[in-house]
Formats: sequence, C-alpha cells, structure tokens
Amino acid sequence: MFLCCWLALVALIPMTLGTNPGVEVKLTEKGLEYGRQLGMTSILQKLKTIKVPDISGSQEVPPIGNVEYSLSNMQIVDVGLPKSGLDLVPGTGVRLSIGNAFIHLQGNWRVKYIKIIKDSGSFDLNVNDLAITTSIAIKSDETGRPVVSSVSCAATVGSASIRFHGGASWLYNLFTDFIDKALRNALQKQICPLVADAVSDLNPHLKTLNVVAKVDQYAEIEYSMVSSPTVSNSSIDLSLKGEFYNIGKHQEPPFSPAAFSLPPQINNMLYIGVSVFTTNSAAFVYNTAGALSLYITDDMIPQGSPIRLNTRTFGAFIPQIAARFPGLMMKLLVKTVKCPVITFEPNNVTIQATGTVTAYAIQANATLSPLFVLNLETSVSVQLFVSEMRLAGAVNLNKMDVTLGTSYVGEFQVKSLDSILQMVIKVVVIPKVNVQLAKGYPLPTLGKMKLVNTQLQVLKGYMLIGTDVQFMG
Repeated sequence: MFLCCWLALVALIPMTLGTNPGVEVKLTEKGLEYGRQLGMTSILQKLKTIKVPDISGSQEVPPIGNVEYSLSNMQIVDVGLPKSGLDLVPGTGVRLSIGNAFIHLQGNWRVKYIKIIKDSGSFDLNVNDLAITTSIAIKSDETGRPVVSSVSCAATVGSASIRFHGGASWLYNLFTDFIDKALRNALQKQICPLVADAVSDLNPHLKTLNVVAKVDQYAEIEYSMVSSPTVSNSSIDLSLKGEFYNIGKHQEPPFSPAAFSLPPQINNMLYIGVSVFTTNSAAFVYNTAGALSLYITDDMIPQGSPIRLNTRTFGAFIPQIAARFPGLMMKLLVKTVKCPVITFEPNNVTIQATGTVTAYAIQANATLSPLFVLNLETSVSVQLFVSEMRLAGAVNLNKMDVTLGTSYVGEFQVKSLDSILQMVIKVVVIPKVNVQLAKGYPLPTLGKMKLVNTQLQVLKGYMLIGTDVQFMG
C-alpha cells in the first residue's frame, strides 16, 4: 500500500511543463525501504495462491521398466521472501528484486508399474532459490488518477527437493530425472502473472487519491504535477502545483511561484517543501472570496472588559459621537482592502495586511449609521505546525498602524482610539483567525497515511516538513 501511494505521486496529472512548483516532495531511501517492507506482504499473499496443476505421465525407470505416475492435490503450505530490494533507476523508475525465496508444498503421489503393481503416498516438496525481478510503470487514467502495472518480469526457480512418504527409493530417481523440471516450469509460469496481479490490485487504492483537496466552502488546493518526477540514486523528487483556488473558479493570482529546491536531507522518509507562493495563493483566494472580513459586536467583547462597543465608550474619545448618537450600541466592520502578503524568512513567518475598520452606530430600527473609517496596517507573526495530515497555524499581533480614512462626525485624534483597536484586534479578530487556522489545510494525502516524527522548519521562501510515515490498515 505504501509503495503504491509513493508511485501514485509520480503519476499525478495534468502536467504543466515549464511552471515552477508551489510544493516539492522528496521520497528518500528510508521511505522506499519502508514501502518495500509493506509491499512484500501483498506479493507474499499472492504467491500463496499459486495453484500447481496435477502432473502425470509415464517413463522408463531402470530397472523397474515403464512407470505410470501422478502428483496431485498439491497445496502451498509456506512461502518465504527473505531477501528483497527496491532500487531506484536514475532517470527511469523503480525495480523490485526478490531473491532466495522459497515455496513449500504438500501433495499426493501415485505410481503403477509392471502393469499390476500400484503404490501411493504423500510427499513434501521444497522449492528453493526462487528469484523475481519486476519493473513497475505508472501511467494515468482518463480521470487523471494514477494506474500502475508490471511492465516486465523475470522469475526463475533454482532447485526443488522432494521427500516421499512411503514407496521405494527409485521414486527419487523418477522425480530427479523427469518430474523435477516439469514441476519447476509449472511454478515458474505462474509467478510473474501473480506479481502483475499484486501490482494491479493497488489500483483500487489509487482511486482514492484526489489531486484536488477541498479545504472549506471557499477554497481547494491542487496538487497536480507540473513536471516529470526526477529519479536519482537516492530519492524521487516530485514537483506539485501546490496552489489554492476558489471552489469552482480557477483564477490565477497576479504572482507566480519562484523556483526552489529542497536541501539534501535523508533522516526522514519524506520531505515536503511548501513555498510562500502556496500560502500567498491561499491569501489571494480568501481575499477574492470576501472571506477576510468580520463584523464585531459588543457581545463578542469579554464581559469583564471596561471597553464596550457603544457610543458612550467611544464618546469618551470622540465627544461628537456621544452627542449625535447618545445611548446607542455600535458595530465594527474589519476587512482587508487588498490581498495580504506572507513572507518566509528563516524561523520567521510574517503576514502584512492592509485593511479598514468601519464603525457604525446601531439605530433603534437596526439601521446602521456610519461614524468613521480607519485605515489599518497590521503585521502578525505566524507559528506553523503539522496536525495529523494538515498544516495549521496561529498568529500573534506584532504591530498596528492606524490612520483616518473618512470621518462622518468631524475631526478627531485617531491615536486616541489605539487602545480600543488594539484590544479589539487582540481579543476578537486574532482569536477568530486562529480558530480557522487551527483547522488546518490538507497536505498531499496518500491513502490512510499517518505522519510520525514530524518536524517543521521555516527557511527563506519556503517551509520544510520532514516526517516519517505509517500506513494504517
């Protein structure tokens, strides 16, 4: 399962050649080794289903004469794959090699000779030095999902030894001279088709792999490939689009991904590099969807706070508000006016946002009377972390600059409102943002994958996630 999921990444389409990726993925030799271990389980189970046909015939066996023989009811009792390897072929693909494998069978034997003498019994058969080599191809079906197949396979059966229960010693000569080769040929013909079946059986699992992952009601993220995979001696490197889109509307942002590459780390099975382009495409999507706005009412302010969203509180700083709109509750609309900009520097993620705060007085008939519009320049720092199969985060306010945009109540000193706005941003807006960020955004998901031993490091222009992987059931 694990192996097929890695191979699935190699076949993700459609490809847009010449486009820089938003996400880079590196599968290391450690990851391939884990995939090999799990892949052997599937092949082992397939080999246990070998059906050995009955073998019969007649031969001259000195000094007995003509002997009619049959081996029947042969059943697999054990299969072993003690040695296997999954090799990267630079520029080509993956080769799976199995060596020193063995198969143990049991069955019944029967002979007839000198026309009237019959004998029968059981036997144990050991087939040793079994070797299998197969190359696996990855293509795409009509839906853009990967399909895997075995494109070449070679299998050889080195030797076979048998133990007859009952019967005379000349039976061993009969086996060695005539039956051995036929039995090994019968086994050898079945091995590669069964290996091909084991590979094909992975395709239903690959049908569950989505190249487009839904985030929420506003956004989805695309993880299709933008170039062919790069296979080296030590890793498979994949370049994924890694771009957020509005659901149902794939509008490109007014910026493009810059080229980046992952450092040569090998301690984890998998490395995922998420560029600042990917996160900025998310900001573009949510801003375009109008999702970066929030109405704030008094019931959202902590009950113990002396600052209330009413004309009495604001009237203490802007007297004309209390004079013109006495005893009314207020409402604030905080929204972005252009797309926020995210930057990645070593160990530092920052979001610069330009927005406005519009204050309204709520009339008795629920109509809103505008009071003023403030221009807001904010900088927040972001702490990123991986939660299950999602990239999540939390923000903290760094600084905030406020200027007057429009006043409907006459001139006033904007600076007098700093403490109120700081409180509103910290106790209402930031917690609301963090609730959403804590839900996270899906990383490339392959089957029932679980990330373990995960570390996240922020570098210049991208974040690097190093992780080991477990596949569940």
